[in-house]
Amino acid sequence: MDGISRYWEIDLARGIAILMMVLFHTLFDLSFFGIFSVEVSGGFWRYFAFATASLFLLLVGISLTISRARMPAGVSAYQITLKFVQRGAGIFLLGLLVTLCTWLYLKEGFIVFGILHLIGISVMLSPFFFRFKKGNLVVGFFCILAGFILASMDGPIWLLPLGIHPVTFWSVDYEPIFPWFGCVLIGMGLGEYLYPDGLRRFTLLPIPAIIIRPLAFLGQHSLVIYLVHQPLIILLLAALTGTRVL
Repeated sequence: MDGISRYWEIDLARGIAILMMVLFHTLFDLSFFGIFSVEVSGGFWRYFAFATASLFLLLVGISLTISRARMPAGVSAYQITLKFVQRGAGIFLLGLLVTLCTWLYLKEGFIVFGILHLIGISVMLSPFFFRFKKGNLVVGFFCILAGFILASMDGPIWLLPLGIHPVTFWSVDYEPIFPWFGCVLIGMGLGEYLYPDGLRRFTLLPIPAIIIRPLAFLGQHSLVIYLVHQPLIILLLAALTGTRVL
């Protein structure tokens, strides 16, 4: 998030999402490597994964709104678009790095269009939606609705980013634009309510610093943690259980 100061509540919420992500991926790896039987593809943990991704993406949308509001007055539409396209492209390239690494490691089920790809595309698209302000709540809702419709369709692999794919496709991480961009848009709409002009417009209950600091630290370094946490979890599980992971 750009600006002179960060809002600790956003970093704290992102830190909570990080802990949720690490917990789910640990359970996923336990199941994937046959170390411990836990159902992560359905039931409670599947919805837990949806909640984790939704929280991350809502925070992306809120942060985009704050970042846009804090840009200098008089900045041109071209400069706004260029800034967010460049930022999103950088995140998308990291997503491509994840694609390469998971292809080398997994071969089958590697990540083609995961959450980093989605966030990168969402950031690049955001300049075209800032104009809708609070209306992004409605736009986001219809984006999610479209996702449910598209999910029932089969199609060629090149439509995969939109939520349409062959019946045989599967991936360990798949967040297509529809419906997941809708969560980002809803976050952008919420940002207009909660942080109009980039300023907090609500009062927070006091929370002890001993709780805020570690979670906020995680939230401030969420991208780095995302990139390294899975290899670390896998290596730790291999060391503790003797499971072959290569």
